[in-house]
Amino acid sequence: MTVIRQEDLIQSVADALQYISYYHPKDFIDAMHAAYQREENPAARDAIAQILINSRMCATGHRPICQDTGIVTVFVHVGMNVRWEADLSLDEMVNEGVRRAYLLPDNVLRASVLADPDGKRKNTGDNTPAVIHHKLVPGDTVEIHVAAKGGGSEAKSKFAMLNPSDNVVDWVLEQLPKMGAGWCPPGMLGIGIGGTAEKAMELAKEALLDPIDIQALQARGANNRAEELRLELFDKVNRSGIGAQGLGGLTTVLDIKVKDYPTHAANKPVAIIPNCAATRHVHFTLDGSGAAVLPAPKLDDWPEITWEVGEGVRRVNLDEITPEAVREWQPGDTVLLSGKLLTGRDAAHKRMIDMLAKGESLPVDLKNRFIYYVGPVDPVGDEVVGPAGPTTATRMDKFTRTLLEQTGLLGMVGKAERGPLAIEAIRDNQAVYLMAVGGAAYLVAQAIKKAEVIAFDDLGMEAIYEFEVEDMPVTVAVDHLGTSVHQTGPAKWQEIIAERV
Repeated sequence: MTVIRQEDLIQSVADALQYISYYHPKDFIDAMHAAYQREENPAARDAIAQILINSRMCATGHRPICQDTGIVTVFVHVGMNVRWEADLSLDEMVNEGVRRAYLLPDNVLRASVLADPDGKRKNTGDNTPAVIHHKLVPGDTVEIHVAAKGGGSEAKSKFAMLNPSDNVVDWVLEQLPKMGAGWCPPGMLGIGIGGTAEKAMELAKEALLDPIDIQALQARGANNRAEELRLELFDKVNRSGIGAQGLGGLTTVLDIKVKDYPTHAANKPVAIIPNCAATRHVHFTLDGSGAAVLPAPKLDDWPEITWEVGEGVRRVNLDEITPEAVREWQPGDTVLLSGKLLTGRDAAHKRMIDMLAKGESLPVDLKNRFIYYVGPVDPVGDEVVGPAGPTTATRMDKFTRTLLEQTGLLGMVGKAERGPLAIEAIRDNQAVYLMAVGGAAYLVAQAIKKAEVIAFDDLGMEAIYEFEVEDMPVTVAVDHLGTSVHQTGPAKWQEIIAERV
């Protein structure tokens, strides 16, 4: 009988979460590099390059791949011959490991978990509790999969209770455009089929823990219906032309994972959960010999890629920008931002809108300013700010018209596409929306030379900061006429791909 000590499990979970915060799985790096090598759309290739460079920087600097260090999901398979030397419950041990990992001074991870989700939404401060799934299995070891899932990709999850005769492929392809690019493609889609509603969602999440092996499956062929679905969907999703960051291109997914389970004769529950460019998970086994040892990958696992400013780049001084200058920017232009850049995301936007509705003055003048949708990681050492990549812009769509019209805000920087309401507001107010690459948070942070909280400091990472940036790379995603590259890019590449089939 194996004895598992409490401290070994706690420390193993803590070490695993630190490990995945800065190390991508090797299979993911290999697949992303292959996508970079075959990509033909310059904008998409540039985005993938930034993701790969960011990943290498994080592996060497031991800092988070993404500013959204995720909500923790843990799958625990406990051998029935295991005995515990512990005074905490299994969930309490896992959560203590989470707490220890997220508060580690050498690499503080962003706490994003809020209690009372439909009420006060108060941050728990240490990213607990985790979402934990248990299973008792034969054996004398404890197997644990630890993952950290960002909110942007989790928000794009889909579920439906299909009729038994409905086509799963058709439903998935119908959902794909609705997911937009907020899940930071290229990544993976986990698909769960069968069981009950909650079982299908669990299957989809668990499927994302499997290694990327679609090329091996293509070579040998499918042996069952789940594998047939993987092959068909991998081909059809990539033919959609959505591409990296939704900019259009040849690779939208690196792999499709499908798990199924027996279901009721009247039902066909189906779930989709995407994994983003910040794919973070690791597996370890406790056998009673001590805490898990996670070997550091070799730096040679990462490709040597450099990011270079292309011809025609616009260098912009945010401290001198005018509405007239913004109207010269074209969709797809690369812009390097320098000067003072404000930040703000969901909670800050809600508070500003409430203040404006009451006729109150805002704590910061937004006229002719740009606001960056970000919740940064706290700095360590001599950093001015931790990893500070963009959050999903569509969540701010409902606030956009009010801020543009009542404050004179000139532009916004965020991740992925804008919805129709925001695009109309941008067009009507001759403003602009710029896109930064999701999944390149540590790289983006290198452009931030100074950071200061200037309003709503009680909101923690959602406070309003003023950044001083130097050559921060962004793309003009919606111009002053309302033209969106997230509409034009995928449409163009869908046609290109269709012509080659």
